[in-house]
Amino acid sequence: MKPDFKSLTLAELSSLLKANGQPAYRAGQLMQWAYERAAESFDAMSNLPAPLRQWLAETFDLWTVRELREQHSTDTTEKFLWQLRDQQLVETVLIPATPGLTSRADRHTVCVSTQVGCAYGCRFCASGLAGFRRNLTAGEIVDQILAIIRIGRTAGIRVAGETGQPDSDFRINNIVVMGMGEPLANYTNLIKALRIINAPWGLGIGARKITVSTSGLAPQIRTLADEAMQFRLAVSLHAPTDEVRSKIMPVNRKYPLQDLIAACEYYGRVRGRMLTFEYILIEDLNDSFELAGKLAALARQVHAKVNLIPYNTVEGLPWRRPPTNRCLAFAQQLKKHGILATLRVDKGTDIAAACGQLRLRTERDN
Repeated sequence: MKPDFKSLTLAELSSLLKANGQPAYRAGQLMQWAYERAAESFDAMSNLPAPLRQWLAETFDLWTVRELREQHSTDTTEKFLWQLRDQQLVETVLIPATPGLTSRADRHTVCVSTQVGCAYGCRFCASGLAGFRRNLTAGEIVDQILAIIRIGRTAGIRVAGETGQPDSDFRINNIVVMGMGEPLANYTNLIKALRIINAPWGLGIGARKITVSTSGLAPQIRTLADEAMQFRLAVSLHAPTDEVRSKIMPVNRKYPLQDLIAACEYYGRVRGRMLTFEYILIEDLNDSFELAGKLAALARQVHAKVNLIPYNTVEGLPWRRPPTNRCLAFAQQLKKHGILATLRVDKGTDIAAACGQLRLRTERDN
């Protein structure tokens, strides 16, 4: 495969063009075409000389993702299944902030993937059921977002399967790196992608609008804390004791809670800001009031808020979500302990929006 164009930074592109005898301003023109205009091809970049466009097309792939399938939820959540250049499949989810997409002021969050599959084998997650294939490049991470922007601007985002209306002002407001894979296990490509997403010549999305999730890779959490950019951190905790956490998250055997909490404390000291504990509520596993008290103690220790997520059923896995009243009671227990806790409103449950499910189903069908 040719190198993918959107894995290049502006500085890298400038050096490459200079080495090929091109004026410096061409790099800015190219980035404007690639990101602001989401150009379909190098040939569409009409203010560039034809020989340059030809050389670029022969040297790089401009796009790394091709839309294979879409799923449309009644709550306007959209799931996209992309085919990569080597035929691997990854998923991205678009989550509107309001019940509809009729207003151009609506805010949109995109949940992106960083790996094909996952090697960490969380027992409740579909992403790792087919095993780990490979890391995504920086360009493949970026292209998931840019492809959705292009769809919104040129074809319109569908609502519950109904054809959408093109919106030339369509934009993405927030990025959550919580899709397929363990983001911090693909650290170098992740950080490069996030810098491109944040850059004014790239997608121009503020660092504080970008949340990176991890299953608990303690050394990389410390490394992320030392990054200059102000990304937000979400830790997929899912259990406040080693006994319970090790049952569902094998990563806990390598980085037990003592190590993970120490890394979170370091992150908090360096960043001076609150982090988030993601906590999937699974019936009769981690939803007891006793565990709520232990979770509250950990959250208080590292100055974290808690995002409670009722389990999203995955075909082939034995877990169930607790009844709604149980989820509400668990949240109330945290609040009684003085912890800021939110119970996530279901999004996309009718399209199996939990990451990895559409990919897994498609691969099994084929």
